[in-house]
Amino acid sequence: MSSTPTSPDGDLGGPLTLRSGLTLPNRLMKSALSEGLAGVDGAPGGRLETLYRRWGTGGYGLLITGNAVVDRRHLSEPGNVVIEDDRHLPALTRWAESYHESGGPIWVQLNHPGRQANRRTGRTRPVAPSAIAARVPGAARPRALTDGEIREIITRFGTAAAVVEAAGFDGVQIHGAHGYLVTQFLSPRSNRRDDAWGGDPGRRRAFLLDVLRAVRAAVAPGFSVGVKLNSADFQRGGFTEEESREVVRALVAEGVDLIEISGGSYEAPAMMGVMAESTRAREAYFLDYARTVRAIAGRTPIAVTGGFRTRAAMERALADRDCDIVGIGRPACLLPDAPRALLEHGRERLEVPAIGVGARRLVGRLTDIRPLDSALNVQWHADQLHRMGAGLDPDPTLAWWRTLPSMVRNGPAALRPRRG
Repeated sequence: MSSTPTSPDGDLGGPLTLRSGLTLPNRLMKSALSEGLAGVDGAPGGRLETLYRRWGTGGYGLLITGNAVVDRRHLSEPGNVVIEDDRHLPALTRWAESYHESGGPIWVQLNHPGRQANRRTGRTRPVAPSAIAARVPGAARPRALTDGEIREIITRFGTAAAVVEAAGFDGVQIHGAHGYLVTQFLSPRSNRRDDAWGGDPGRRRAFLLDVLRAVRAAVAPGFSVGVKLNSADFQRGGFTEEESREVVRALVAEGVDLIEISGGSYEAPAMMGVMAESTRAREAYFLDYARTVRAIAGRTPIAVTGGFRTRAAMERALADRDCDIVGIGRPACLLPDAPRALLEHGRERLEVPAIGVGARRLVGRLTDIRPLDSALNVQWHADQLHRMGAGLDPDPTLAWWRTLPSMVRNGPAALRPRRG
């Protein structure tokens, strides 16, 4: 079945039917935000159910969970949901049901952090396509994966997808952005292999395509499968927009249901809003790139996340056919019913405060304040998710310094701003 737009251009409230047959009731998507609310065993529990029950009343056309990792030895942060097998199937089922009580379609984002694994969560050395460390504070030099280990990770994605389907979720999204393992395979900066998994763009994208095929083979035809993809990693000698467009072409040929566009990595955090002021003024950071893949994508829907704040900009992006779905990230941390506010209550803008480090002159003399601001901003929003997980309302007046204990608990990894 092909993707079928069924509403006038620019209509945020119009439905969209995906190739899988799943119909999204509107064009507003809650993009993945890493919650860090799972138990020590990686199982989702009451806090995630409470948070997702809250989002379930928000009116989202599609909701994508924070990243669930496929290998408990390699977490991107403390509190990741882990899906290696069906040991947590009852808990995963309750998680899906908590959202489905009032909400529509929900997908689980599947991920392996690769070299961006948080070493405070275990004693296993991070792994990557090549033994090249990320240029971020606290990053460890990873161990290069063997061919057998790469194939085992691919199998893990398929296994996790089958468990997600059994739990009652409506789809999965493969995380291929923000410097995690899929991105590490795609980028020539982090993939220096000369075997079947690297050496040229075609071999560098083989890992992602094999993951997609493993997932497809493990689930029923009506189960949706999407990919989150970098437009580029914004580094010299890295993954370029030209290569990204070829990945889009390959994903469309494989029959993917939805491609979400993002960009950057923790070395060059474009996804954190570190963009030129002219780009920020247009609101959507990656809209220009999305426009260039529209013809390549054909009838495969494109979602764009990052920077959207006003209803006018969202509707313009849809009307111009630059994207088919508008992703909402940080606004969902403070306004859990953002779609209802826009579609039913006439809200024109989703306000998100700019959070930064205090004592700026003093701190600025000691270190580059920008990565601190970026990390603090993301952690502050994560703390809002923790409030909702505890049954509380978000607190837009929460002082910046109250987030510092959360950053300290994460150690040097706190300087790698978390994002699903």
